[in-house]
Amino acid sequence: MTKSMTEGSPVKLILQFSLPMLLGNILQQAYNMMDAAIVGRVLGADALAAVGASGSVQFLVLGFCIGTCTGFGIPMAKYFGAEQPDRLRSTVFHSYVLTGVFAVVLTVVTCLMCGNIMDIMKVSGTIYKDAYIYLFIIFTGIPFTLFYNLLAGMLRAIGDSKTPFIFLAVSAVLNIILDLTFIVIIPLGCAGAALATIIAQACSGIACFVFIQKKYSLLKLTKDICRFNAYALKELMIMGVPMGLQFSITAIGSMFMQSANNALEDVYVSAFAVTSKLKQLAMCPFEAIATGISVFSSQNLGAGSPDRVKKGIIRGTAINAVYGIIIGVVLIFGGRTLSMMFLDSSETAVLDACGEYMKCVGFFYWALGILFACRMSVQGIGYSDWAILSGVLEMFARIFVSRKFVPEYGFTAICYTDQAAWIVAALYCTVVCIVCVKKASEKNIIHEKVKL
Repeated sequence: MTKSMTEGSPVKLILQFSLPMLLGNILQQAYNMMDAAIVGRVLGADALAAVGASGSVQFLVLGFCIGTCTGFGIPMAKYFGAEQPDRLRSTVFHSYVLTGVFAVVLTVVTCLMCGNIMDIMKVSGTIYKDAYIYLFIIFTGIPFTLFYNLLAGMLRAIGDSKTPFIFLAVSAVLNIILDLTFIVIIPLGCAGAALATIIAQACSGIACFVFIQKKYSLLKLTKDICRFNAYALKELMIMGVPMGLQFSITAIGSMFMQSANNALEDVYVSAFAVTSKLKQLAMCPFEAIATGISVFSSQNLGAGSPDRVKKGIIRGTAINAVYGIIIGVVLIFGGRTLSMMFLDSSETAVLDACGEYMKCVGFFYWALGILFACRMSVQGIGYSDWAILSGVLEMFARIFVSRKFVPEYGFTAICYTDQAAWIVAALYCTVVCIVCVKKASEKNIIHEKVKL
């Protein structure tokens, strides 16, 4: 069911929208966590290190896919809020075309480069083979990742965040079943974990597509809509590609960070894999609320309500900051215990490293909450290009700490690398968000109808 966010309490609307997406994000992380938990407990710490050894590269590529599809949803939300169905359908058509092109190019290029990626990431010989196989299979699933995230973005653009959650919940259960089948019953090792993930992702994407065709005539394509429109294509590229690049640029810094960590002992490689899963899980509310703010801002911008845009951003950012403080306390005191979801209690050295890392990042999660909210707000009101610089700042901060301090201070420096990136980028995004909201409020073209 479609949901307009142009009337009613901003906080209530953002939270109502964010809750299903939050549950969906948690389930999506459950995919990855289940992979790690089963791999770590059934196959051992070395196999877990193999699965996590290229995590930052996966984030670079898959993050581009997710970010681009999220960006495609911004003009859809704007035209939904402005009640321009023909323009919305044209945007949907061109998003399918662009997504298909990206799927082919990214899949071919990344699969061919898996060996080079292993060398760049300094993956050790003991885990090299399993790490390569896992990464290659994950990359073959790029079309499924793009397909699901594009369709989920369409549904969220028109206010339906519940349907993507439902299909993701089904695929999460399927992922768990396939994990157990391909690792425990059919001993495929790390390859089984990767196969389980991409099959589950494919199922969620197909389910979303069938649902859209049956339930949402607003998003269905007709012959008169399926024609080339330069403006629609340009708008999607302007909104989608910068968001995808922002994810990827951020991931480049993470690659340097992980590469520096991979050069340390295998204990720290395993610890990094575990803490990355916990860190991503703790970020789920940030992403859900920030996406809610973005859709709220896009719809109200299209409806010509800049004051509501401002209220939604301020209140949504406050919610993220408060959550950041709360989850930070949990990670500080419970990080080591939470790591035991993935490791046996006998892995004391790895668990101690996990506890040290989570304690350090916990003190700065509030900054990450502000960063997510402000960055997605800037993107939601149409300034994706401004948001890219936040990713650049994160990248340089991670590279600087990884190159300057990790060789001397080892894992201790790794524990503080993310925080340096978050604070620098959060300061930038806060200022930019204020400026962009002011610019959007001053524009007099919000109600302008653009002809197809």
